[in-house]
Amino acid sequence: MGAPKRALFPGSFDPITNGHIEIIQRGLLLFDEIVIGIGLNTSKQPMFPPQQRLRWIEETFRDQPRVRVCLYEGLTVRFARQIEAQFILRGLRSAPDYEYERNIDLLNKYLDPGIETFYLMSSPETSFVSSTLVREVIRFHGHLEGLLPSHIIRDIYATYPEGKPLPSLP
Repeated sequence: MGAPKRALFPGSFDPITNGHIEIIQRGLLLFDEIVIGIGLNTSKQPMFPPQQRLRWIEETFRDQPRVRVCLYEGLTVRFARQIEAQFILRGLRSAPDYEYERNIDLLNKYLDPGIETFYLMSSPETSFVSSTLVREVIRFHGHLEGLLPSHIIRDIYATYPEGKPLPSLP
């Protein structure tokens, strides 16, 4: 028997959404293990600290032993190699997502031809959900139910008055 089929599912997960969760659950049908890699991107200003995002994801998958969560910095393909992932898993919502992801895939293949990227299309129920849009909903007191797991919604409502985070400083 060969090595387990391990996939890295990278992203900022700021916060993890029901769309991400759907892709991970479907990915578990294809892979023996999925490592959710929370990338620490220096060009982005996250709404939620990395440790909080890590806790939220660990809680989301606490009953799924085939999922683990890690923080990482640097090139995604290098981190995939570090954790011995043979695959990178990505979700696609639309044609623009494909165009963006395709360029990343070409660069990853240039950097490490031994790692293959798998794409799963989002279901119609989650194809409109993105962390970026969810952060806007949070900022403007929108309805979060159906977009995020309930434990994350509870934390957001408890942390921010009326579910709204404090404005970030310029």
